[in-house]
Amino acid sequence: MTSVLYDAQGPRAKRRNILYTVLFVLVAATVVWWVYDGLASKHQLDWIKWKPFFTSPQPWETFIWPGVQNTLKAAFFALIIALPLGALFGIGRLSDHRWMRVPSGVVVEFFRAIPVLILMIIANAVYSEYTNIDTETRPLYAVVTGLVLYNASVLAEIVRAGILTLPQGQTDAAKAIGMRKGQTMVFVLLPQAVTAMLPAIVSQLVVIVKDTALGGAVMTFPELLASVRPMAANYGSNTIACFTIIAVIYIALNFTLTSFASWLERRLRQRKKSTGTVAGTGPGGAPETVGAPVVVMDSSAA
Repeated sequence: MTSVLYDAQGPRAKRRNILYTVLFVLVAATVVWWVYDGLASKHQLDWIKWKPFFTSPQPWETFIWPGVQNTLKAAFFALIIALPLGALFGIGRLSDHRWMRVPSGVVVEFFRAIPVLILMIIANAVYSEYTNIDTETRPLYAVVTGLVLYNASVLAEIVRAGILTLPQGQTDAAKAIGMRKGQTMVFVLLPQAVTAMLPAIVSQLVVIVKDTALGGAVMTFPELLASVRPMAANYGSNTIACFTIIAVIYIALNFTLTSFASWLERRLRQRKKSTGTVAGTGPGGAPETVGAPVVVMDSSAA
């Protein structure tokens, strides 16, 4: 039997795949045992090192929860500022006007080429030198600024790529019924591109959440990862346990984000299938658009 993509495996191929599977399982089990044995020999798995996280609310209330709040606060502000900026520069790069297309391209390529940590450090120095922001809140401003500048440039490319993936017929149909380019972008192209861009946008949001840790490492921003050092110092130097708990929290946060994005993407696709846009000419020949972004020519307009 054959498949559309590949031929069915023969007896030798099946035996070879079974052998590879067994070897992989053995190697993986060996690595897991080696890690476990190393941690156990260093007493990193002793219950006394893990006990505070399961028997007392103090480490959660004093260190972990404030760190989670600061991480989500920085990520939230960075996202709500970077998204519209990214959309603006992404659309600007598609403009027919050179005075808009060239500056947008320069800004996107410039900030996308600079590591986000350097942007945070520069922003912190600028705020320190030229503003009156107090030292307690300055790291938050610097982290958000660095994340916005870098991720807005990345999101601009995501928006541009999402719009360019749409069929040219959508634009042609919108022009045929008299829609201007701005109307075509807002009512036809962007709504369709959102569904295609959503996975990439959520992936970038996950990057934003993780990159907040750079502020804690360099500028003493009290985010989630920065809580490891004082927490380990207060609970018997159980560094491995602290890092493990923090890693699990990061996994839970990012998994929640990706799960929500998958649900939202399914909803958008279902709505796109169940409802469509009917675009035609209204009274007086003016363009008329209703619903989701699929352009259908009204036969009566001819």
